[in-house]
Amino acid sequence: MELLVAIMVGVLVAAAVHLMLARNVLRFLFGLILISNAANLTIFVSGGLTPETPPLIHEGDYAPLEGAANALPQALVLTAIVIGFGLFAFALMLVYRAYQNLGTLNSDEMRLAEPPDEAPPDDSKTYIAWEAKQ
Repeated sequence: MELLVAIMVGVLVAAAVHLMLARNVLRFLFGLILISNAANLTIFVSGGLTPETPPLIHEGDYAPLEGAANALPQALVLTAIVIGFGLFAFALMLVYRAYQNLGTLNSDEMRLAEPPDEAPPDDSKTYIAWEAKQ
């Protein structure tokens, strides 16, 4: 069972890296969510997968049964899911606002604060004027 989850985590990470290499900001955001879910699955599996012995403490006992999954990674993953959802909602609204202001989701075209790259002219007189302008 752990092998299947490990393969699934590998596929999720590969898909996330593929999405995050794109120039589209929305695809980058979806890649970030996928890699976050892959990390959550890794933490979840580290606690052990024991579907027949849930991590419950019976009445009168002080610890769960022998061989039960560790409940701490499950609690950490639950917290990470809540924080990840909040981050996703905030980032999605930020991307939407950037699209409204800039009219594009391409990260190369979102250089509002940076001046456009101008190549220097070929002849020397206009090059001196161009250099003085810079």
